[in-house]
Amino acid sequence: MNWITNYVRPRINSIFSRREMPENLWTKCDSCGTMLFHREVTDNLGVCTNCTHHMNITPRARFTALFDGGIFSEIDVPEPTQDPLHFRDQKKYPDRMRAAQRTTGEKEAMLVAAGEIGRTPVVCAAQDFSFMGGSMGMYVGNAIIKAAQEAKRLKRPLILFSAAGGARMQEGILSLMQMPRTTVAIQMLREAGLPYIVVLTHPTTGGVTASYAMLGDVQIAEPNALICFAGPRVIEQTIREKLPEGFQRAEYLLEHGMLDRVTDRRKMREELTTIVRMLTGMPPAVAGDLPPPEPLPDTAVADDK
Repeated sequence: MNWITNYVRPRINSIFSRREMPENLWTKCDSCGTMLFHREVTDNLGVCTNCTHHMNITPRARFTALFDGGIFSEIDVPEPTQDPLHFRDQKKYPDRMRAAQRTTGEKEAMLVAAGEIGRTPVVCAAQDFSFMGGSMGMYVGNAIIKAAQEAKRLKRPLILFSAAGGARMQEGILSLMQMPRTTVAIQMLREAGLPYIVVLTHPTTGGVTASYAMLGDVQIAEPNALICFAGPRVIEQTIREKLPEGFQRAEYLLEHGMLDRVTDRRKMREELTTIVRMLTGMPPAVAGDLPPPEPLPDTAVADDK
């Protein structure tokens, strides 16, 4: 037996011909634990193909699936003062911001864009939970105000996708001030007669729930989304009682009259198109990517007879 031929050479060949397996090929479902191929998850809009659990997706991925042809124009948001309180816990606030920007590739926790959904012009804003828990700071307040101003200028409905752990503690009282600021912005839309639609995604909590996330003309939620001000664990520790099954989840809130619809993310585009066109007095959308047919003139009808 030649150990060089039979062992060493195959071993060397296997080392040099070994293919590296990318780490991001598979995604584990947070609910059922199923390992899902990343392309399968992307094609299914972040919904588990085994248990239909709705995973968190970025605003950019959401807008790509939502807008016609994945085409939308970003709206610039005024930059707030950086680190106004010089806050520091285990890390400095600017260091946390830079780490979140590197991880997500985004400037902040909210993205604002304009485009068409089912040939219906809209302005959209969406929070990114992967950016510091989607926390509401001065930038998020500026983003919502800018989205409302742009919707009013273009005379378009505003659709907002919420996903947040609440106010951003690193900005203290300045983050809490975004609650009345955004409430005034929503009132501006109402006075202009423009629809404001909120889609609550998992999770929507804290000061976000106590302000702009619950002020929509139509309130929609994704399945099993946690929607609350104080979390269930805090409530149980305070009242020392066991909460009902499914408490503060989207289906529970729908049953108790706090939501209008619970809609699967894969059907959200059609749902929003129908609602927006209905609220703005537009005719129903035509299936496909073609404009509605022109009505026949009276003369043509007479000729057929």
